[in-house]
Amino acid sequence: MTDKPSVALIGAGAMGGALLKGWLAAGTIDPGRSAALDPNINDEMKALCEQHGIAVNGNDGPFDAMLLAVKPQVANDVLPSYAGLAKDAVAISVMAGKSIETISGALGGAKRVVRAMPNLPAAIGKGVSGLYAPEAVEEKGRAVADALMRAAGEVVWVRSEQEIDFVTAISGSGPAYYFLLTEALGEAGVKLGLDKDAAAALARATLVGAGALVASETRSAAELRKAVTSPGGTTEAALNVFDGDGAAMRRLVEAAVAAAAKRAGELTQ
Repeated sequence: MTDKPSVALIGAGAMGGALLKGWLAAGTIDPGRSAALDPNINDEMKALCEQHGIAVNGNDGPFDAMLLAVKPQVANDVLPSYAGLAKDAVAISVMAGKSIETISGALGGAKRVVRAMPNLPAAIGKGVSGLYAPEAVEEKGRAVADALMRAAGEVVWVRSEQEIDFVTAISGSGPAYYFLLTEALGEAGVKLGLDKDAAAALARATLVGAGALVASETRSAAELRKAVTSPGGTTEAALNVFDGDGAAMRRLVEAAVAAAAKRAGELTQ
């Protein structure tokens, strides 16, 4: 016997497929006791499952966990057919906008439901996922959820389901904020007189390098910012525009994140 969990992957699309690849690469799951359940599974995912001995649309469990990665708009129609699996498995949802109450109802009243909010970089194993579990999910269930989502990157547990909306506003939507800054930085380079491709390449490489530095350093983002900023220098001149005495950038980010969190709450059902 193995102590690795068996998993039913419900939906093997972009996020589900990325997680499956991560689980297999890290040896997180027991492939022989796991299954990918998706009537529209693509050829790549089907071949990957066959290569590793994962059942495709043909294993009734029992499973230690079921990972719900179907499109949110079809969840109410799709999930009831898998309600039987939830009797033994902890259900981990990566569906945006679907509350634990809604998921539980679709799964026939299942109580062991975990919500996870990954972000786009999870597709390459560089993401971060916010997780929440109610008291009904025991320690083993939480540990399985933690292990499965770590295949997509870092994991942060939050204290309430409402905080999943805050996770959405910070890290779920967050990559787009950095993409926008990178886009704007490239456009500013063009206005200075740089070639468009050169400006875009500089902005993009700067984003990648800054992210890699933050990941490799023990110093905080604030400390790294200060390390780049020489008194009276070019960086200080730019930062005074971004975030001088009026703290314009901090106020703008606070307002933007609050708007995202509010919308996340409105969309959750």
